[in-house]
Amino acid sequence: MRLDGRKNNELRDLRMTRGYLCYAEGSVLLEMGRTIVLCAASVEDGTAAWMRGEQRGWVTAEYSLLPRSTHKRNQREATRGHVSGRTSEIQRLIGRSLRAVVDLEALGERTIRIDCDVLQADGGTRTAAITGAYVALADALNRLLREGKIATFPLKDYLAAVSVGMVKHEAMLDLTFTEDSGADVDLNVVMTGSGHFVELQGTAEKKPFSRGQLQQLLDLAAEGIHNLIEKQRLALGEAAFPVERRQPCQRKLVLATANRGKVLELRELLDGLPLDILSLTDFPRVPPVLEDGETFAANAILKAEAICRHTDETAIADDSGLEVDCLDGRPGVRSARFAGEQASDAANNALLLQAMDGVPLEQRGACFTCVIALARPGLPVVTVEGRCRGRITDVPQGTGGFGYDPLFIPEGETRTFAGMDRESKNRISHRGQALQKMKAILAKLS
Repeated sequence: MRLDGRKNNELRDLRMTRGYLCYAEGSVLLEMGRTIVLCAASVEDGTAAWMRGEQRGWVTAEYSLLPRSTHKRNQREATRGHVSGRTSEIQRLIGRSLRAVVDLEALGERTIRIDCDVLQADGGTRTAAITGAYVALADALNRLLREGKIATFPLKDYLAAVSVGMVKHEAMLDLTFTEDSGADVDLNVVMTGSGHFVELQGTAEKKPFSRGQLQQLLDLAAEGIHNLIEKQRLALGEAAFPVERRQPCQRKLVLATANRGKVLELRELLDGLPLDILSLTDFPRVPPVLEDGETFAANAILKAEAICRHTDETAIADDSGLEVDCLDGRPGVRSARFAGEQASDAANNALLLQAMDGVPLEQRGACFTCVIALARPGLPVVTVEGRCRGRITDVPQGTGGFGYDPLFIPEGETRTFAGMDRESKNRISHRGQALQKMKAILAKLS
């Protein structure tokens, strides 16, 4: 647990108050933990001289820290007579990020300026400013649409940002000032609602970081931004409808898991399909499913059918496990519960190594198996299977992945799944093989 009681993958409490200012075309007060940012969008007719005649608009931003937004009073930059390098860099970041999701031609020859004033700073001010600026911008554009000043809504997608970092060798989401100042690695991530990156700002504060650590941080940020965008949708309410209409028509697909690592892996493997991919975190009232099947297929079907029934949406569920030759196929269907019902990955890995203590290399063969079941309301369940042979190491290797990934070296490789980049792993893994088969089926349904 962190100093404020959060888990490493939890956002701070977030509150967005729209229409906070009565004169601005769009405004929001964003409170993220103890970081508070006021974002105001102002619409001006015309554009800069260098853009005149181009029949398109412009979105730009200004950013400032109030004098007592921090522990010690900052001198106003207006008093100093110049904008600091940090302020200039953040202003340009906010502007670039917003323009990435705006159809500037639909905006017409007008400029929208977003003022982002930090009332109180406790880490993540630039990312909070981007998340809040998007809401203020959406309200300003909705006003232009209602007043008939634009014919097409210019926002093409959602946009949010969050900070992540390695703090004392642990990946953490949404850093406070104390965590940020002591981080080994600091990374700011800006993403769209469709899951595409807009900007990454990463720094090794103390020592260089690995590709595996970078992937871990990006996965953590992606999940955090997904949650932030859901909160933007809720805050905007009906004002979000024009953005939704700009998105391709999407069918809902529920992943029958709340495992963050598995959700991110499945979303990446299904990228490119016109699907609104949800997980059990989006349905907190769905009861847990008792996985008492004797095979991977039986458990996958049990979960898919139950989630489909409770959500009334198309659902896919997988049951995966590791079958070790010298252990007569154990842990098998009990892979996630090998060391107990609520066992951690570390506990399961430790028990497996203990059970294989003294087994020579040539007898450490194993196979990962994945069965994925697709359940649709009123239709028969469809299943596919993927398998990957390999061997079990005698010590954990690598920092990526989840489950038994640090112990499994696939045939033809020298690295464990945990030591491979995500793309390489997905190309050969049991889940990757099964998902490619399921993706072909889903493509025909979309």
